[in-house]
Amino acid sequence: MNIYLCGQKYFGAEVFKALRAAGQNIVGVSAPAEDRLRAEAESCGVPWMKSGLLQAETMPAGVDLIVAAHAHDFITEPTRSAAKYGAIGYHPSLLPLHRGKDALRWTIIKGDKVAGGSVYWLSDVMDGGPIAAQEHVFVLPGDTAEELWRRDLAPLGIKLLCAVCHDIAGGRIVKRVQNESIATSEPTIK
Repeated sequence: MNIYLCGQKYFGAEVFKALRAAGQNIVGVSAPAEDRLRAEAESCGVPWMKSGLLQAETMPAGVDLIVAAHAHDFITEPTRSAAKYGAIGYHPSLLPLHRGKDALRWTIIKGDKVAGGSVYWLSDVMDGGPIAAQEHVFVLPGDTAEELWRRDLAPLGIKLLCAVCHDIAGGRIVKRVQNESIATSEPTIK
């Protein structure tokens, strides 16, 4: 399957490596200029584009799926529609809970005992598209957002994104609508 990967930092680079190891074809990458994902892509000969510039007309032909891995760019509907299957992303919460950029920090602030990760279909609602895959993890006493991310949620995200891409390539597409009656959105923490 031809994947266009939007992302950054450690998580974006690790998703890139995992998808390639799983046999997926990464046809392009969008990442910040000085970033691990860009360096990883260029070392493998995969074309790079600066974050924020991906649009339907700038995307390579033949993209089956856009994958967002720690991408803070909004991927518009025309861009999502230019890919055969659309676009998926990973969010470090049990969506529809803790929508927003600081989901992990809010998980800790709210004292949640259970957290998790969700792969969802990107839509015009921030973190609001249908769920493709979701798993929970436990928040340990004294956990910080960074510890929870490194120990559990980043590895879970890599695993779930690879699993969903494998499923889509095999014709299995899951789209479970989020329950808006329990959705929460918290503000970005400065």
